[in-house]
Amino acid sequence: STPMFSRNDFSVWGFLKKCIGMELSKITMPIVFNEPLSFLQRITEYMEHTYLIHKACTLSDSIERMQLVAAFAVSAVASQWDRTGKPFNPLLGETFELTRDEEGYHMISEQVSHHPPISAFYSESLNQDFSFHGSIYPKLKFWGKSVEAEPKGTMTLELSKHREAYTWTNPMCCVHNVILGKLWIEQYGTVEIVNHSTGDKCVLNFKPCGMFGKELHRVEGHIQDKSKKKHQVIYGKWTECVYSIEPKVYEVNKKAEKKSGGDSKKHKQVKSVRGDDADEMPDVQETVTMIPGSTLLWRVAPRPPHSTQMYNFTNFAMTLNELEPGMIGVIAPTDCRLRPDIRAMENGDIDTASQEKERLEEKQRFARRERAKDEEEWSTRWFQQGNNRYTGAADWIYKGGYFDRRYSDLPDIY
Repeated sequence: STPMFSRNDFSVWGFLKKCIGMELSKITMPIVFNEPLSFLQRITEYMEHTYLIHKACTLSDSIERMQLVAAFAVSAVASQWDRTGKPFNPLLGETFELTRDEEGYHMISEQVSHHPPISAFYSESLNQDFSFHGSIYPKLKFWGKSVEAEPKGTMTLELSKHREAYTWTNPMCCVHNVILGKLWIEQYGTVEIVNHSTGDKCVLNFKPCGMFGKELHRVEGHIQDKSKKKHQVIYGKWTECVYSIEPKVYEVNKKAEKKSGGDSKKHKQVKSVRGDDADEMPDVQETVTMIPGSTLLWRVAPRPPHSTQMYNFTNFAMTLNELEPGMIGVIAPTDCRLRPDIRAMENGDIDTASQEKERLEEKQRFARRERAKDEEEWSTRWFQQGNNRYTGAADWIYKGGYFDRRYSDLPDIY
């Protein structure tokens, strides 16, 4: 992959002024905002820490399993840190497959709707231990200085050996300083993971950064059983690590910390006084203090050394667009790896990337007009609309069959 180019020579403000308060999915964004991956590939990054699910499958205690599921839910959003490039909007019918024999799973995703943009995904372990699936409708709102993304959609994790299903929704994400200053990201909101078989629940609070930036990246929560008895406290940062500890020990520690005035260090105030300044990113405090008696559940892998020149990609993200020789003629013709605008951007050819992006979007509009003429409905290929078995919410259910490799009737989207 070729290093990225600077956005500074582009009048971002001139472009974005026109968009205040609008739903961003309706706006064609200039390519300089992008990173060379499709949103379908970005979703695949939920799978980076699959070893946590494999480990959960081996545990006999449901509270211990929940600890690892909670760690997985946090780890799944960890790659967002500093990822300020916008993934390409998938074209309707676009797909992405990932097979990871070493990590023992494969995954398929499909863009199942264009307005609103909805991406459905399904992954399962190669030995049928688990499946993890869901659909995401990333609702983006522009607030003048920041872009807020609400990832609507349910995550469902099924552990077959334990006959268990867990569901949750991901936290909100906000990109600050889209106009001016250094871009930075915070995630916030309550994530509630429910074990539908036992009634256990894990309530995770992704904290907003707060006035003095003390809370930036922090996650804190607890696991309770169906009688609401607290079993474990979970704490850490989604950018770093997650620990688990007994609630009593945690409470004692918190009290002692308050007494000793552990927070008396002067913190720089974050919110700007004048409305038109950049929101300064708080200095990231070093960092998660491990309380004695805690168990480490998960730690983030370090980014590769040249990550900052490569859209802040993780090692995992860097492999997603690789078109290996054995894939040609095997993966579906709708796979993102075959998408010419993303490929051109990855090769550092911005002009071609921009032209190709326009051509593909126009081709998609033309196909939609043709269908409207013939009063033809778009039919999805690998997923169908349905309801989540456990929550009853609207969802997209995998129909199966993708890996049979019968691709004769796929749409020509590139």
